[in-house]
Amino acid sequence: MAQKKQQVHPIEPTGVPAKTDVESEELRRMTCTRYIAYLAAFALFETIIIMVCVVTLIRIRSPKFRFRAVSIENLNYTSDTTSPSFNIRFNAKVAVKNTNFGHFKFKNGTITLAYRGDPVGDAKISKARARARSTKKMNVTVDVNSDHVWSHSNLVRDLNSGFLTLTSQGKLSGKVHLMKVMKRRRYAEMNCTIIINLVRKRIQDLKCR
Repeated sequence: MAQKKQQVHPIEPTGVPAKTDVESEELRRMTCTRYIAYLAAFALFETIIIMVCVVTLIRIRSPKFRFRAVSIENLNYTSDTTSPSFNIRFNAKVAVKNTNFGHFKFKNGTITLAYRGDPVGDAKISKARARARSTKKMNVTVDVNSDHVWSHSNLVRDLNSGFLTLTSQGKLSGKVHLMKVMKRRRYAEMNCTIIINLVRKRIQDLKCR
């Protein structure tokens, strides 16, 4: 019986990966990179959509700047026709009401009080921050006098009436911050009228708009 010839099989070299394995690994790496790029693009797209919705749907309003209350600490006046005068010190409570969903950060400001349009005193407002949907409350002291209006033609008549009307105006410049990525410049403005009862030395009326 003839002896069968033994087949010889080539031996694969050890320690060297097959070509198909290298290609598979490269393909997986490229697929993973592609997925990461897709996710990053999707996240960016979602962020843009959210920002557009915020700008479109959420109206960023200007905060309100008002006197909450005013009291008289000291008051002196004379209605003498030759040299009419008044000298008053107020203690005032000021409020910055922020109705936005982001905080309002404002710079230093000034409140100017006037008699018939002419300045008679002012108060300084320090920079601060009104939190989202809240009111920032501050106390200020205001000194007003007639040094620059004593010659006004209506001053004697107003002092003799027992009532003195002053107006206050102020403007705070700042920015509303939304979601720590959006900033919109806004101004908080004050426009108030104060009627002073000179005889009783108290505030007769206070109106702000």
